[in-house]
Amino acid sequence: MGTKLTGVFTPNMVPLDARGDINEAELRRYVDWLIVKGVHGLYPNGSTGEFTRFTVEERRRIIKIVCDENRGRVPILAGAAEANIKEPLAACEAYHEYGARAVAIVSPFYYKLSPDSVYAYFREIALNSPIDVTLYNIPMFASPIDVPTIARLAGEFPRIIGIKDSSGDVAEMLRMIAAVRPIRPDFSFLTGWDAVLVPMIAMGVDGGTNAVSGIVPELMRKLYDLVAAGNLTDAQPLQLRVIELFDAMIYTADFPEGVRSAVELRGFNFGESRQPMSEAQRLDKAALGQVLKCILSDFGYVDEPVEGCPTRTGNMDTDRIAQITAGVMNRLREKGVL
Repeated sequence: MGTKLTGVFTPNMVPLDARGDINEAELRRYVDWLIVKGVHGLYPNGSTGEFTRFTVEERRRIIKIVCDENRGRVPILAGAAEANIKEPLAACEAYHEYGARAVAIVSPFYYKLSPDSVYAYFREIALNSPIDVTLYNIPMFASPIDVPTIARLAGEFPRIIGIKDSSGDVAEMLRMIAAVRPIRPDFSFLTGWDAVLVPMIAMGVDGGTNAVSGIVPELMRKLYDLVAAGNLTDAQPLQLRVIELFDAMIYTADFPEGVRSAVELRGFNFGESRQPMSEAQRLDKAALGQVLKCILSDFGYVDEPVEGCPTRTGNMDTDRIAQITAGVMNRLREKGVL
């Protein structure tokens, strides 16, 4: 068993080249940048990393590249969600060999399973995995892992070392902590919902797997350090700004296209998603990029758009329209129409 998982883990996306294949050189550059900028760990093959859009062989290759480029600098929490019990166990074997610290495994998806079935699934993995296992609770996409099941698994299997919860439910996370921490003080609790990172950590969560850290790793590291030091006064306004960026990325385009747009603003070429887009979606993504650029320019991470940034209202639909309007007006001025 290794050290407890704590801090900010980046669920990193995977850049693609013009043919739609994994862009290894850009992935390595991105991994190195994230580590240098201060994230505590990496989480490849997560939801933000579009794991369902890669083949089994590609998922293996992604973890191997990330582990190789990491060179032991930070712990790797490798996504090992697969469709049947044989596949995640094969992934556990491979990722252990590559040097990952632990794997994150979502409960079976597509079929709605009972708590007993969820328990049996993770029991089989815990008994046969050579690498530590983190449960991944994402009830919007997979069978939920309820508190009694989490406590049962934590109590029976030392190989299961933590849970990554992406429900965003603070109260439910506290129920998990209350049920598990007395019997497993070494158990890690990670939140996958960036919008509640500060309240979660303030109430005892160990860290998070946060998509925003893939865009502004410096900011998310600072936010974690402030809360860990008990400085909620300075952390609160930063959390509110993180929510603005998070909402812009998550709610104004098909996930995770907003994340892709934002990462590219930091100087990376992530290419086109494997998910085809309509022309209307392409236009909307371009507009979203302008809104994201305005948010990031406030932090000083990118330059402000040439057309400027209209005052944001917090309503993303209104703000997107205002940004589009500002861009059109600027182009008209350049043409001498205005």
